Amino acid sequence: MASLPKNKFKAAIKQFQVQRGLWCSMRDQMAAEMMAGLGFDWMMFDTEHSPMDPVSLVPLLQAVAPYPVSPIVRPTCLNVAEIKKLLDIGAQTILVPYVQSAEEAALAVSAVTYPPEGIRGVAGLTRATRFGSIPGYHKAARDEICLLVQVETRSALEQLEDIAAVPGLDGIFIGPADLAASMGYPGEPNHPEVTQAVLDGIKRIRAAGLPPGILTLSADVRDQAIEAGAVFVANDFDLAALRKGLTT
Repeated sequence: MASLPKNKFKAAIKQFQVQRGLWCSMRDQMAAEMMAGLGFDWMMFDTEHSPMDPVSLVPLLQAVAPYPVSPIVRPTCLNVAEIKKLLDIGAQTILVPYVQSAEEAALAVSAVTYPPEGIRGVAGLTRATRFGSIPGYHKAARDEICLLVQVETRSALEQLEDIAAVPGLDGIFIGPADLAASMGYPGEPNHPEVTQAVLDGIKRIRAAGLPPGILTLSADVRDQAIEAGAVFVANDFDLAALRKGLTT
């Protein structure tokens, strides 16, 4: 019989060990496999701002499975049915975008949790259960599921402590791009006021007892974020790296 896979990423951020990752929007499984061997702790597969969907995501999860990297999946939005599907195809870490309140964070928690505590739909022959070969999967699954939520607007930051207090959250990610737009600086994620808001948010998340995360293409902002207490940090993006490599 198979055993429930351990979520190394969840265990690491619970201990506040810095985890460095890569943002991914390319659907090519050979590219995913190549990137999985580059030494990143995690790879975030983005269905929100890319053509990825659950069908194209399965071969990507299969491609990176043999490597010591943890896949994270971002759904298009806080959609309970979509999150259920992503979990069933084997995602163990979910990054929910654009969470605006404690109520929405609580819904996200419920979406990744089986009844009676949550509302995740129950299925047996799924990739997550190793097609029915993991004994007691439905009772133990939540132990290895890692739930991250994104706080990425000015109004959400104002409710940060309330969001962080929701039981069942494993970490909070601050999205500089959407936050910049919310603050009146669209397209300027590295604006000094945005960076200051991000760093302040990171410190508040740490003070609330949760690991903070961030994506930034700026090495300077990355270093400041880690110094402020960021735990899961991405400093590159597959398409950005490809474009840079082909134009320099």
